[in-house]
Amino acid sequence: MWHKEKTIRAGSSLPSQAPMTSRTPTPVGAEAVGGAPEPVGSLQKHYNNLCMEKSQKINPFLLHILQGVDEEIKRGLTGITLNIAGNNHSVPVERVTGEHFWILSKILEKNPYINGLDVRYNLISDVGAYYAARLLQKQHSLIYLNLMFNDIGPKGGELIAKALHTNTTLKYLRMTGNKVENEGGMFFAAMLQINSSLEKLDLGDCDLEESTVHLGHMLKENHCLVELYMSKHDVRNSGLKQLSDSLYLNKSLRYLDISCNKITHDGIISLADVLKSNTTLEVIDLSFNRIENVGAKKLSETLASHNRSLKALSVVSNSIEGEGLVALSQSMKTNTTLSNIYIWGNKFDEATCVAYSDLIQTGRLKPDNTDVEPYVVDGRAYLAEVSNGLKKHYYWTPTYGEACRLSSNAGFSIVPVGKQL
Repeated sequence: MWHKEKTIRAGSSLPSQAPMTSRTPTPVGAEAVGGAPEPVGSLQKHYNNLCMEKSQKINPFLLHILQGVDEEIKRGLTGITLNIAGNNHSVPVERVTGEHFWILSKILEKNPYINGLDVRYNLISDVGAYYAARLLQKQHSLIYLNLMFNDIGPKGGELIAKALHTNTTLKYLRMTGNKVENEGGMFFAAMLQINSSLEKLDLGDCDLEESTVHLGHMLKENHCLVELYMSKHDVRNSGLKQLSDSLYLNKSLRYLDISCNKITHDGIISLADVLKSNTTLEVIDLSFNRIENVGAKKLSETLASHNRSLKALSVVSNSIEGEGLVALSQSMKTNTTLSNIYIWGNKFDEATCVAYSDLIQTGRLKPDNTDVEPYVVDGRAYLAEVSNGLKKHYYWTPTYGEACRLSSNAGFSIVPVGKQL
């Protein structure tokens, strides 16, 4: 077993061990006589012992979190998510490194009480990704793993993707912000043609470029993935056409995030066409593209006359003017399925303000289901921004107040798959 006393940070080499091997899964939450999970020792104590054994400095933040989990287990709670977010500002945080993640993985290996692990905004790097991959092979209760912004590169992405070839329990993986690049992204696309349990995958902001060819092939083969996040993938019109073509064959995807890309009205033609026959997509996030009036009108035509499955659409900041925005509002009068629409950041004229004011005042569009609120000054209608959206808390959660307010994260309630944040 490979261990060193000094802290391993991003850029460190991976442990030189034998390749990871698969094993026959143990039933989730293996139970003892009487129906309760097998008792486990104190996580704090186990952590302390491992730190002493490997001459590792104790991480006080991690120790504090494990103490809380020990108390929850004593109260008989199961299905616990271990939240070790490195951006927690309410308590002193010492971020988890690759070597500390090895210790953490050893603690969790056979713990049936914990089925979620959130280590966002830490420093586990490719070293920690190696141990995360080992954990995915050995721990068969884990259904949620959040690794966002952990300095994981292409090699770490490859290891995690390959571990999911044989994992049959993980439902939600968040890799957001880890620069796995095209090299690592290809391994995730290949994995999705084999894995039959993962329902939600977030590869947003991972420095993937035009990944649509590989992910498009995957969508033709994969029939279990429910949510796919492709924000900042440099998707262009040709890429969206490839993705749209694959959606003719896919019958499982319900949430598609293609925000922050380079899609224009030409690319929207192929998406609008597939929406005429696709009956599974319920949420589409097109925010921060450039579909303009032509793209908005094309979508409006499909929504008004053909599609009756889409429930939420975000076209925030898409250079759409009054004509296109009014067309979208008109489509909601004939399409009663579309319940959520987000339009802020476009070019509002008076006709736009009147159209959306009418939708809200007549009850067709609920105030919580849009990101604008009407008001009147000197007899003229205007629209103000409100903090509603599909995923307002994508990168962060509020320190105070309700972190999972439905109107701020509507996409998660429309398509509820496991953990949301």
